[in-house]
Amino acid sequence: EIYRKDFTTLKNTEPPFPRISYDEAIDILQNKGVSIEWGEDMGADEERVLTEEFNRPFFVYGYPKHIKAFYMKEDPSDPRKVLAADMLAPEGYGEIIGGSEREDDYRKLVQRILDEGLNPKDYEWYLDLRKYGSVPHSGFGLGVERMVAWILNLDHIRWATLFPRTPARLYP
Repeated sequence: EIYRKDFTTLKNTEPPFPRISYDEAIDILQNKGVSIEWGEDMGADEERVLTEEFNRPFFVYGYPKHIKAFYMKEDPSDPRKVLAADMLAPEGYGEIIGGSEREDDYRKLVQRILDEGLNPKDYEWYLDLRKYGSVPHSGFGLGVERMVAWILNLDHIRWATLFPRTPARLYP
C-alpha cells in the first residue's frame, strides 16, 4: 500500500489560505539555517524546509522579477518584483500551483524578453497576441502529479505519474 490511509490532515485545506511574501519566506529559511539570499530562487530543498512551517497549503507572493518568466507583470509598487504567487503544499511537497498576472503591454514585453537575453524572433507568435491589442489577464499552472502525490501522501511523484521519466526511460 503506497497511499495515504488517513485523510483527516486534508481537512486543513479550507480557504482562506495563509499568505507570506517572498521576503518573509527568505527570512524564515535564513532563520532555519538555510543558506539563501534575497533574489535567489527557492528549489525543492528550500521549499521542503519552508513547508515545515505550515500544516496546510499556503501562498508565497512577490517574487523577484529576474527569477520568474518574462511574461509576468512587474509589480507597480516595486519594480524588482512581479505580480506572481505560488501555492505550496505542506509535508514537503512544495509548489503545486503557480500563477501570475501577465504583461499586456507590447513594448514592456519586448523589453523583458531582451532583458532576459532571449531572442524576440523566438517569441514572435506570443508577441503578436499583444501587438494588436490586449487586455489585463492572468494565468496559472497546476502540477497535477504533484497535487496527487500530496493528496495521497506518496513517497515520490513517480507514483502519481502515468508514464514516469527516468534516466533509462524518456518515452512512454
